[in-house]
Amino acid sequence: MTAALAIGMEPGESPAQRVARWTASYRPETGLPDEFVGPDGQPRAVWERLLDRLGGLTEPEIMARFVSAERHIRDAGISFRIAGDQREHPWPLGSMPLVIEPQEWRDLCAGLVQRAELMEAILADVYGPGDLVATGQLPAAVVAGNPDFLHPLHGVAPPGGHHLRLYAADLGRGPDGRWQVLADRTQAPSGLGWALENRMVLARTFPDFFQDLHVERLPAFFQAFREGLALGAERADPRICLLTSGPYSSSYVEQAALARYLGLMLVEGDDLVMRDGRLHVRTVSGLKRADALWRRIDADYLDALELNPASRLGVPGVLDALRNGTLVMANMPGSGLVESAALAPYLDGLCQRLLGEPLRLSHPRAWWCGDLEGLAHVRANLDRLVLRPAATPQRGAGRDALLAPSALAAERAAVVDALRDRPFDYVAQEPAPLSTMPGWERGGDGLYLVPRPFVMRVFAARTASGWTVMPGGFCRMAERDNVDPLELRLGIRSADVWVLSDEPVAAPLVGSQGTPRVRRLGGHLPARAADGLFWYGRYAERAEAVTRLTLAHLRSFGDAVGADISGSPDAPAALAIRALLDEWACIGSADLPTAALAQEALCGRDQPGSARAHIMAARRNAAALRARLSGEIWRVLADLSDLLSLDTGRAFTESQLATRAERTLSHLAALSGLAHENTSRAEGWHFAELGRRIERAINTCAFALAFVNDEATPGCLGTMLVLADSQISYGRRYMQGAALDPVRDMVLLDPYNPRSIAFQMDAIVRHLAELPALAADGMPEPHCRLAARLQAELRAGEAADFDAVRLAALAADLERLADGIAARYFPTGPYALRPEKLTGLA
Repeated sequence: MTAALAIGMEPGESPAQRVARWTASYRPETGLPDEFVGPDGQPRAVWERLLDRLGGLTEPEIMARFVSAERHIRDAGISFRIAGDQREHPWPLGSMPLVIEPQEWRDLCAGLVQRAELMEAILADVYGPGDLVATGQLPAAVVAGNPDFLHPLHGVAPPGGHHLRLYAADLGRGPDGRWQVLADRTQAPSGLGWALENRMVLARTFPDFFQDLHVERLPAFFQAFREGLALGAERADPRICLLTSGPYSSSYVEQAALARYLGLMLVEGDDLVMRDGRLHVRTVSGLKRADALWRRIDADYLDALELNPASRLGVPGVLDALRNGTLVMANMPGSGLVESAALAPYLDGLCQRLLGEPLRLSHPRAWWCGDLEGLAHVRANLDRLVLRPAATPQRGAGRDALLAPSALAAERAAVVDALRDRPFDYVAQEPAPLSTMPGWERGGDGLYLVPRPFVMRVFAARTASGWTVMPGGFCRMAERDNVDPLELRLGIRSADVWVLSDEPVAAPLVGSQGTPRVRRLGGHLPARAADGLFWYGRYAERAEAVTRLTLAHLRSFGDAVGADISGSPDAPAALAIRALLDEWACIGSADLPTAALAQEALCGRDQPGSARAHIMAARRNAAALRARLSGEIWRVLADLSDLLSLDTGRAFTESQLATRAERTLSHLAALSGLAHENTSRAEGWHFAELGRRIERAINTCAFALAFVNDEATPGCLGTMLVLADSQISYGRRYMQGAALDPVRDMVLLDPYNPRSIAFQMDAIVRHLAELPALAADGMPEPHCRLAARLQAELRAGEAADFDAVRLAALAADLERLADGIAARYFPTGPYALRPEKLTGLA
């Protein structure tokens, strides 16, 4: 049974005695964490410092901090996806960091920088003169037979002079206590954003620990990394984009976090287009040049014209921008070549040849089976080696390993056949047992520290002054012994990496690299992001309309506004509500009992028009816009999702459903308030507001057609006022009961009523006026003409004129306006336009 360190303080035990008990209880045979003990067999000082600090907290205090961290992860929407799985999983952050002493970290940094330089030198030779292959230092098959060697890039000098701008390595501590490299990451290294998120969460959980333990800070590294991304760009103030494969990428959340933190433009392949040999971003202001691209997709998918023709993730023709030097890219396409496991047997010799020194960071001994001597050794020792594909990155024994020492006889026979047919496709290496670090476990009698196998990913960035190593990393630890932590998946937890300093660490200074020029620009908005914000606003408004309609069916409105419809399901107003909910696909049948109907309309999982469906759609759009929406907005969306995710197998009463609908409206009001008070008035805000205003006007038209037609009853008129949240204003303005023309005027034409259609049109015209125009001729564009005409008609109209025919025409015009905005601002493919400039004017 695995031993554990009990966190609970024993009676009469002081914090110092508690720490001494934890560290003194270590024995190798007990299975306690290896990281607690150094090569000399004594407890590592850095862990004593951390445990001493933990010893000052009671178990309830520690638990409270853990709960706070989990709540923050949930509220901020920090999640991840497993490759091939569309579900989002909560981010599995363990609250115990991996701590590393200063001298050990300095040694690691030296080895990491050397390894990054070695990988850069190999790439420069392979895509340049090819001396390593010509002189036999590197077998030709290891290069030419690797699918990550991209022939179209041979002879292309990387803009800025470097193939690698970011290098990462997965490290594990070997049986001798020394760190060794388990995998090199040069294709599109992930984890930098997760490291940032981990640090932010733990900084909230243990804010006092960072100062007391002298934990190294991360901001200086990220600032240097951002500056390094632009090295070699043609323009002095370059536009840097982060290329993602989209919200269904397993690492999209971390990509969005990095884009937001570094101030990069988060783009997908459809956002980009080549024009005149340069890369441009499709924005609502037209095409804008991109100077630097940090790609987070595999290089093979980057250019469908020259690489993978089936790709829909990249930009056709983008390799031309690399050839002519107009685009800086991190990392250069083809850099994934040096991730190959087949390079491992040759790295020591390559380091001596290229750098003139021995390799500082070792790796498990490996043999490429394409080499006759290596093949002979592998066949003779097959029972004690791990066999992997040669041409794919090492992504964990659980997925890519073909054979392990514990393999069954049938698996061994299949591998023997494979080695006979195509031996050059495989690499064998010695097993690399991992050391363990402490992780928390909750038992019946308290908290425990238990040993967890772990792998640490560390990062180095190319800067103007050379390589800079991030003082921390992204650690993954297995919750079970049979799970390999080389890859993030279920059963793996993440941990922050704390590099401790001998001296107090000063807080980072904002602007320490020089004072930037003051500017008041909102930046350019990609067309895809504008589209997402527009529909985010529309879906949020649709959810509100359905919720208001459902609540109207559940509640009585009193004598001031008309009859009680909730107690009379056959009343005209109730029938109209049911018909509208049915038309909007909120319910399965209009004949359901009131409570069942309301539950379906609010929380139905199978109804595409339910309030829950619209909130989930808004959340999906928000997920694609993480770099542009605040954490508070995401928190409200998470609350709304929880609020409307009722147990479908349980029946709720009308009172319970009414309460839930009221809370939903309160959260939607909070969402609107956050947009008004916490969102910059840049282009993105205008599009979210446009979507909300257009959808509200369309929904109000639908309400008016149902409740203020020429046959409207007093109950229908009262329902209309409630749906427009105007009953108080109506009661102040009119002493008499609800009448048709006054109600129509208030909900359709009143410019002072924030729920009227006229109010929406005034807001729409203002928002459109703030958006950029493509032509500088001063002429209004077609969608602006339509909006101005609708505004004029509403300003000049009279309530009696808006019968069913006029309302239907108004609703159709509003839909046309929405389509016109989409056609103008959200173009794709060849429809992306450039701004026009007039010439020849005085």
